[in-house]
Amino acid sequence: MTRPRRTTSPQAHSVKICLIVLVVLGGLVVGTLLEYIIVHAVAFAAAYADSTSRIPAHAAAPSSLNGVIENLRNVIVGLLVALATLFLTVGGVRYILAGGDPGEVEAAKKTLRYAALGYGIAVLAPLLVSILKGIVGA
Repeated sequence: MTRPRRTTSPQAHSVKICLIVLVVLGGLVVGTLLEYIIVHAVAFAAAYADSTSRIPAHAAAPSSLNGVIENLRNVIVGLLVALATLFLTVGGVRYILAGGDPGEVEAAKKTLRYAALGYGIAVLAPLLVSILKGIVGA
């Protein structure tokens, strides 16, 4: 016995397309804002801590292991936020397109959990770097 095929009206199809566009744009905006906040807050904290220097901390070449580690941390945080934003966008689109299928809804929720995990790791990156500095002794 076959299941009857669901048909969607043109209005429902337009609503789905609008929701997908909103999720993609919202994901890009959230990711960009989080990356800006995290990376620039770290740079501001470093510049504030090194207020005796006339050259901004982000403009000078790193002269120590600490500077190299901080620059590496900033790059990794930027990549993590970008990747988490991609997962957030893909998860949102999958959730919208699931159409009530329990397997697809669960896969979309799993993707959204991975995005949240990525944002959490990006936020905890400064703590992880301070632990690394303690291990290295820098």
